[in-house]
Amino acid sequence: MKPTFYVTTPIYYVNDKPHIGHAYSTLLADCLSRWHGAQGEETFFSVGTDEHGAKIAEAAAKAGKKPEVFVDEVSAEFQTAWKALNIEASDFIRTTEERHKTVVVSFMNKLKADGHVYEGEYEGMYCVGCERFYTERELNEKGECPDHKRKPKLIKEKNWFFKLQPFVSEIIRDIESGKMEMYPEKRKNEVLSVLRGGIEDFSVSRQNVAWGIPLPFDTKQNIYVWVEALQNYISVLGYNADEAHQGANFKKFWPANVQVLGKDISKFHCIFWPALLKAAGLRVSKRFLITGFFTVDGQKMSKTLGNVIDPNDLVAKFGADGARYLILAQFAVGEDGDIKAEKFVEKYNADLANNIGNLVSRVATMATKYCAGVVAATKFRKNIGEYKKSFAKAMEQGQVYDAIEAVIQCAASVNKAIEVYKPWEKAKDEAHSSELKKMVSTWVGEVAEIGTMLAPFTPEAAAKITQAFADPNHIHNPGILFPKIK
Repeated sequence: MKPTFYVTTPIYYVNDKPHIGHAYSTLLADCLSRWHGAQGEETFFSVGTDEHGAKIAEAAAKAGKKPEVFVDEVSAEFQTAWKALNIEASDFIRTTEERHKTVVVSFMNKLKADGHVYEGEYEGMYCVGCERFYTERELNEKGECPDHKRKPKLIKEKNWFFKLQPFVSEIIRDIESGKMEMYPEKRKNEVLSVLRGGIEDFSVSRQNVAWGIPLPFDTKQNIYVWVEALQNYISVLGYNADEAHQGANFKKFWPANVQVLGKDISKFHCIFWPALLKAAGLRVSKRFLITGFFTVDGQKMSKTLGNVIDPNDLVAKFGADGARYLILAQFAVGEDGDIKAEKFVEKYNADLANNIGNLVSRVATMATKYCAGVVAATKFRKNIGEYKKSFAKAMEQGQVYDAIEAVIQCAASVNKAIEVYKPWEKAKDEAHSSELKKMVSTWVGEVAEIGTMLAPFTPEAAAKITQAFADPNHIHNPGILFPKIK
């Protein structure tokens, strides 16, 4: 039986259309899914949209639409954007779908039946924008939500709570032992600090939020949006609380190998989610890949500043491959990064049009001109083998930025080797014919390998390279892979 690989992205709030931050996380997971699939693993890659809660109801009202109409429209925008970016997800889950609701209801009933929830009264500062409660120490000096810069509402209501305390020590052990991995290390330390600093039981329901899934054992309450949204990772696999009727995909793919998420939601994913899973008798995800924040020209993205980058605009200008590359090649996974939008064209031309595109074209041309399109099998040069190892190691660890760097350096190395060897000079002397053909054959093999390494990032161009260089008896030029942009 094939080894399996299950990777997830966070499901995105449909209060607004997709932006480059959403695209980054989704492309990161897409690359990992493609690469693991190429290693012979059976993959499942889930994406989706989070469609309940006060924030969604508020956005729908502002747009003058019913929530169900509003979420249908915005969810469709996410699906369109992912298609344009050539993202190959196994499934797109929406939290308004009946398949999700059914799983959530059965999951919550199980928690209640097993004594993991209780009724109580909650008083706290609630930020609608974040769909979460804040403690006083988490607010800024003005008493505002640090993300939305507005004061949360003081809410006092009866809720149902999850008994978190019985699971805290076990989660700490799982993290420290590596059973539950987190990257980067600093995020792991932050989560451990929260766990060790004393963390309270959390609410699993809301009393006065109409747009949501009713709590099955107390229909006056709706399930807290974060609690039901987390369950998308198992509902998309067809989880059933009744083991006798367990979904085939759940049995095959759970637990998740990698869950990609933003650092702002690490508390929910790395503390609350593992606790909920343990309470339900389920295994915890193996690895959490935690991304940083994007800024644009030093500023947080906002409509007011007009600096929100729409991935559809990038596709329109650079094509799907170009947009994918530019989004992923900004900065290391897990780090905050500042995007210089005016640098996109420069980077696209330097890395893709010039370094890789020209390399593929010149090697294909030499294979035709000096070898009549027929090449012999040769060994890679030593440094190319090192780049391959660096690439594979980075992809295994989810370090897509480092993997991209390895490919770019590999292509630069081949370009440099060509410049040093000067095949156009060697071709003038018949005495160099045999040696020249051997060198061209070597470069053909190396470019073919570059095509393989490019596949997770620029799949269309990679497929063209593979097709043009696959048959050693018919090497040909795949055409312009990355048209230069002025």
